Amino acid sequence: MSNDTALFLGQFLRSPAVIGAVAPSSRRLAAAVCAPVPERGEPTVVELGPGTGPFTAEIQQRLGGRGHHLAVELNAPMARLLAARFPLVDVAHADAGRLGELLRERGLRQADVVVSGLPWAAFPERAQRDLLGAVTAAMGQGAAFTTFSYIHAIPLSSARRFRALLAERFEEVVPGRTVWRNAPPAFVFHARRPRA
Repeated sequence: MSNDTALFLGQFLRSPAVIGAVAPSSRRLAAAVCAPVPERGEPTVVELGPGTGPFTAEIQQRLGGRGHHLAVELNAPMARLLAARFPLVDVAHADAGRLGELLRERGLRQADVVVSGLPWAAFPERAQRDLLGAVTAAMGQGAAFTTFSYIHAIPLSSARRFRALLAERFEEVVPGRTVWRNAPPAFVFHARRPRA
């Protein structure tokens, strides 16, 4: 068992509703989730729930030193690990619900891309609504939002509710293909143009 997997499993056992996974995401899932990060310009990329950093590494590779990468992690041990592992990333040990405030503190107007590793299906309806509201309020008009869901969560009422909430909050929501080479398999949601 790798150190990252051991940390993930330990933190999951302590707070399963907050961590939502027993192991870090695969490189294939990271590539699929981070696809909207632009290849040019100086984008503001926000990462929610980065954990031990598989999406963080992919975002950093895509940015290549451009823009501003803000990673918001609620779990203190993971936030410390992330800050040590990725010194060029602006790591905030904070609740994702404070996203607008976190951007303002840094002099950033809005997010161009939001990449989420949060366990949306584990959240009650109020938390889903409040968090997604904070996300869309912090996004620019043409901004992109991506997240993923584990395939075994498809039948859960909380997962169905979140999919409906995405359609309510964004003009365009496109489900991606299933990433089978992830434990467990997962699929990605790409959403664009948050509704006012």
